[in-house]
Amino acid sequence: MSKQKTANSPSISSILRIAGDIDAFAALTDGGKGVTRLAYSRLERAAHEHFANEMTALGLDVTTDAAGNTIAELRPTEQGDLPAIGTGSHLDSVPEGGRFDGIAGVVAAMEVARQVVRDAIPRQRPWRFVVFAAEEGARFGQACNGSRMIAGSTTSRETYELVDDSGTSMAEAMRLVGLRPDDIESARWEAKDWFAFLELHIEQGAVLESRGISIGAVDAISGSTRFSVTVLGQASHTGGTPMHLRRDALVTAAACVTACDALARDPQHHGTRITVGRLTVHPGSITTIPGKVEFTVDIRDVDSQRQRRTAEALGEVFGRIAEEGSTSLVVAVMGDTSPVVLPEWVTRHVIAAANELGLGFLVLPSGASHDSQQVNRIAPTGMIFVPSRHGLSHVPEEFTTSEQIACGTDVLLRAMMRLDGAR
Repeated sequence: MSKQKTANSPSISSILRIAGDIDAFAALTDGGKGVTRLAYSRLERAAHEHFANEMTALGLDVTTDAAGNTIAELRPTEQGDLPAIGTGSHLDSVPEGGRFDGIAGVVAAMEVARQVVRDAIPRQRPWRFVVFAAEEGARFGQACNGSRMIAGSTTSRETYELVDDSGTSMAEAMRLVGLRPDDIESARWEAKDWFAFLELHIEQGAVLESRGISIGAVDAISGSTRFSVTVLGQASHTGGTPMHLRRDALVTAAACVTACDALARDPQHHGTRITVGRLTVHPGSITTIPGKVEFTVDIRDVDSQRQRRTAEALGEVFGRIAEEGSTSLVVAVMGDTSPVVLPEWVTRHVIAAANELGLGFLVLPSGASHDSQQVNRIAPTGMIFVPSRHGLSHVPEEFTTSEQIACGTDVLLRAMMRLDGAR
């Protein structure tokens, strides 16, 4: 379902504040192309501190939990004990990522808080503005870590098992930035404390842009199954080893990669996306046949059964390929998250808010994972998408205008006002 209308334009001051916030966060990077601000790094904590300082200056109560999530609360203006509504996203990035993934949702939350305080908008419920820690899976292989912890999906024990490329465990990385991995169970949210949650995010696809539509109302979020594969062959001299006697681990890995692409393009897997995003060859010498190759596989789907069947099918295909190449392989699951259908009644408030503002909308699924996927385990959750130029994300070229984010922010504020008064 889609609808396009003549929109009320966001204020210039709001657009400028959003642009300034985007620039401030983009400056917190390891350098190089784009933005590099990895999960549980000092730069990620610096970004959280900037958010906390801005919210404290507005008079909000700001806390950081054991998992590293930062929560700013605006108390209700009316007497009562109603459960809260919330909004927010994340501030970490992939290596050499963009300026907007996650950050757009945080700056939208900041701008909503500013407008609510400035205009003294009456509230029956507490309003909470949340920055989740370690959403990206680029460092430890598992995504949505801070939100998984508030949902009880990741335990203290598991933080010792998740390890980055340097051998640093998530638990150690958390401690190095002043967090408490052994106490993350204390960060868990209680469903009774929450009425609803909304997350604004860039689309990370080109559907809205291609249709000239301002707002996406998300009805479902894809699941993700991730695993690592280690192929073992025999390293040997490239000149001295005849082709028929080789056990080339890279040849096996290459066949596995093309098998992933072929399976995802099969008509029976319409909607399935499979990506090999990392491949490491050992020993990595020009004159040595690869004896070991490690690679990752990321399966995305909105159909839970098909997602898991695809993972099983790939495991069987990989086994046959390895046998044919006289190699062996080991598959290890890195993470597995089911797709989520978001509550229709929350999505209806997003749609109504877009209508009230005269903004065109499209109901669509999210192909990417988000913190909302985990939050929905605790609180009914909705998502608002704003356009991504050319559909690019996780790259320096990622771009959404400040005006587009401001339009989404207006929808976010209006939807939160609707939720505040809902029963």
